[in-house]
Amino acid sequence: MSRLMRNPMGFLATAYLGVLVLVVVLGPWIVPYDPNAVDLKLVLAAPGDGHLLGGDSAGRDVFSRLIVGTSVSLASAAVAVAVAAVLGVSSGLIAGYRLGWFDTLTNWLTSAILSLPAIVVLLAARAVLGPSIWIIMVVFGIVLAPSYHRIVHGAVRAVRNELYIDAARVAGLSDLRIVGRHILTAVRAPAILLTAGLFSVAIAIQASLDFLGVGDSTLPTWGGILSDGFANISRTSLLMIWPSIIIAVTCLALNLFGNAVRDELEQTGDSRAAKNVEWKRVQEPHSPLRHSEDISSNPVLSVADLSVAYRHALGWNTVVHGISLEIAPGEIHALIGESGSGKSQTAFSILGLLPEGGKVVSGDIRFAGLNLTQVDEKEYAKLRGQRIGYIPQEPMSNLDPTRTIGAQLLEPLQLVLKVNRGEATDRIMELLDRVGIPDPQRLFRLYPHQISGGMAQRVLIAGAVSLEPELIIADEPTTALDVTVQVEILNLLRELQTERGIAMLLVTHNFGVVADLANRVSVMREGTIVEQGTVTEVFAAPQHEYTRGLFDALLDDAPARGALAEWELA
Repeated sequence: MSRLMRNPMGFLATAYLGVLVLVVVLGPWIVPYDPNAVDLKLVLAAPGDGHLLGGDSAGRDVFSRLIVGTSVSLASAAVAVAVAAVLGVSSGLIAGYRLGWFDTLTNWLTSAILSLPAIVVLLAARAVLGPSIWIIMVVFGIVLAPSYHRIVHGAVRAVRNELYIDAARVAGLSDLRIVGRHILTAVRAPAILLTAGLFSVAIAIQASLDFLGVGDSTLPTWGGILSDGFANISRTSLLMIWPSIIIAVTCLALNLFGNAVRDELEQTGDSRAAKNVEWKRVQEPHSPLRHSEDISSNPVLSVADLSVAYRHALGWNTVVHGISLEIAPGEIHALIGESGSGKSQTAFSILGLLPEGGKVVSGDIRFAGLNLTQVDEKEYAKLRGQRIGYIPQEPMSNLDPTRTIGAQLLEPLQLVLKVNRGEATDRIMELLDRVGIPDPQRLFRLYPHQISGGMAQRVLIAGAVSLEPELIIADEPTTALDVTVQVEILNLLRELQTERGIAMLLVTHNFGVVADLANRVSVMREGTIVEQGTVTEVFAAPQHEYTRGLFDALLDDAPARGALAEWELA
């Protein structure tokens, strides 16, 4: 609520809707006149003489009728939205989570209802059930329910197979608790936004029915007042202006309120928990323990005092604190540390691909004479791929499932290097053969789902080197692969780097990968580099206590524990 009040759009909409709620609750008790009392002196009277907005065509006080009409109009709209939410949300949750016959049945029903013209259904309901606005709005709620069903059903289907849902099932949580605690969180934002929109629709439809003269004439409503004003527009235009303004502003406020609430709900983290978070601002650059100074006088990449931060409601949260490193031509520089130490944030900063909210707040990134922190996106796009390659951690998620492997590999060559399709195809075939693909021509025609993770990683490595970049950033390129495939990929990277003399920034948490591939290594902890040196220096004599702790945690030479130790002793 505090964040919503700091949002100008949310504050204005909430304030207006709060006034409307007060009018609904207190209005009928404080109106100056009986909204149905007739005074012939007030027929189409102008504002004045104690009547703030004048009189209508029957001699009734317009201000009193608008106040009471607010209660009726909003309450009837609330009935429609409540019926739609109860039916649509519950059916969408059950159908999306459990699937099966209920999913098939509800999808058929929602499609059938959505095919019906709503206004015709309401006019037919009025003819059969009578002019009661409450019954008509219940029917309208049923007509609106498919909108909720489809939104909720789609959101539930999107998250029902997520790992945290499987973890909840394994933990023994009931379906009801999983839906209540985990699924609803995923659907609340779109549901709230839809509620605001449908409330506006319900107000407009209710006003339309009264405007057409098919509503309950015994109740004062915004639509009824609007209809009276339209019928007498040639005699007085003011009578039509008041309900028009209220309906328009109320619908606008509802939509603004829905958008503001959705935006605040989708902010990461809980506001109560956020109060206990220490938001770190940019710190002074941290000096790591260096075994030896960088030996290159002309590095391919030079990062100096780099700090990366994310903007949050409570300030800047700095995730990388003033780090510095250099990579010489043909050198493999490893960036190692535990999860969350800032390795990937450093890599994405160099690539210019920080997630939304992230920003390089200080320092320089110099590549081939350019300060990348000062170039625009157009210049960055020319560097990525052609001069700076990238090998991702998750190979399958970095290939477009709708296009063949060949199409995805050909496109960069044709667009960047301006070569024809035949020449590009020959080059790709040569690269696929070089990275160990047994049948390049067959793989060229396959889609990503038809190949293994190891094959996908080989494809991405071929794509990364196809434009012959000067620098490759490899973000944990073997983490998602089987152990035997990891060895093959490491051998391939070593061979390609040696053949082509490509510099590489290797992001990893695996000391074995560092020992196998890297020339130099930087050890990261909590967004800072704590130790730097050649692989031989750091492995032979680690100086920082954190580096020593990482080595002590390795189990390669540790004695067996548990049941295996007891078996060996026996």
